Amino acid sequence: MPRSTPARSPLAPPPSFVWTRRIVLTLLALFALLPVYVMLSSSVKPLEDTLGEWSWIPSRFTLRPYVDIWETVPLAKYFVNSLIVAGAATVCSVVIAVFAAYAVSRYRFRGKRLFTVTILSTQMFPGILFLLPLFLIFVNIGNQTGIALYGSRGGLILTYLTFSLPFSIWMLIGYFSSIPRDLDEAAMVDGCGPLGALFRVVVPAAVPGIVAVAVYAFMTAWGEVLFASVMTNDTTRTLAVGLKAYATENNVYWNQVMAASLVVSVPVVAGFLLLQRYLVAGLTAGAVK
Repeated sequence: MPRSTPARSPLAPPPSFVWTRRIVLTLLALFALLPVYVMLSSSVKPLEDTLGEWSWIPSRFTLRPYVDIWETVPLAKYFVNSLIVAGAATVCSVVIAVFAAYAVSRYRFRGKRLFTVTILSTQMFPGILFLLPLFLIFVNIGNQTGIALYGSRGGLILTYLTFSLPFSIWMLIGYFSSIPRDLDEAAMVDGCGPLGALFRVVVPAAVPGIVAVAVYAFMTAWGEVLFASVMTNDTTRTLAVGLKAYATENNVYWNQVMAASLVVSVPVVAGFLLLQRYLVAGLTAGAVK
């Protein structure tokens, strides 16, 4: 007897939609991977190939640019500066945001609504508006107290806190509010105080949200260019600004620029892949709870 074909589910998309989706996703993937291929191929080309007519395939494969990037400019020093600044800004942002968000989500106090609205309103202004005020504040503090904030890592950390902290607090407020208060009360019945309930109950339950905030704060500090170019000097320069040193008055070392850009991207990409599960859960928690 002829075999009957199974009936298509009424919820299944039509075949035309499936093929259209595949084609669109393939084109989007090619569009996203094309700059990566250009960066990767240019990083293994000799310098003369990058200065002449563009070619998709290197005429001669070489790893010399990956060696020269550490000698042309002090890339290792810039890498350490970026790691210290981004890491310290991330830790400070997460710690302060956890305490602030827990207080707002669990307690009533005068000015609570004004505090939350002020936090949200700070995200409505472009960052460049804060450049000149922060510069003048840091210079005046240095002149009056002798505390060198301008041109120091500490000043740059404080600068990045002004960007990442408001969003971190706002995001964790929503995440902590979705955690039932019964957990806090149960922990306090068992003998925990407010801090004990926070660190033993609320923080473990809010790990995805905290990881999402940490990734946001780190990426904000890692790739920022405008404030880093003004608030740093030759000693405290970060990677985002240091990459410009491969362009001299007479030449631009494009193969080294691409190689250095690839090396700089590795920590961020590796961290994102390791924390992707927590990041997605933290960003979507407010939409599903």
